[in-house]
Amino acid sequence: MAANPPVDLAHLARYTGGDAGLNAEVLRLFCGQSEQLIGRLKTTVEAGDARSWREITHSLKGAARGIGAFELADFAAAIEPLDPMSDRDGAHAALHELSNRAQMVQWFIDEYLAGQSRVHA
Repeated sequence: MAANPPVDLAHLARYTGGDAGLNAEVLRLFCGQSEQLIGRLKTTVEAGDARSWREITHSLKGAARGIGAFELADFAAAIEPLDPMSDRDGAHAALHELSNRAQMVQWFIDEYLAGQSRVHA
């Protein structure tokens, strides 16, 4: 049985009406936002800032759910309670795994967008 794709495009289509251009715009926005949030998490781990860690992972969780990246969202939810001050090693490991999962979503989106540009070329 094949694994679920990193983004549930049917879920996204429920919010965009299936409009390919709007899908592409939303997915590009997500990519920029997730990259920014993960960058902020790196700084947060080094600062040991538990409050910012929770706020940023919560934001990423919501953004990922919005586009249908449910596995990424679920992982962000799972690591949201971590405290990078008391568990810096755990936070580093979680951030590494989160980055890997976000990269998988990014690759999926890149492939989707490349396919869309071929269709509209």
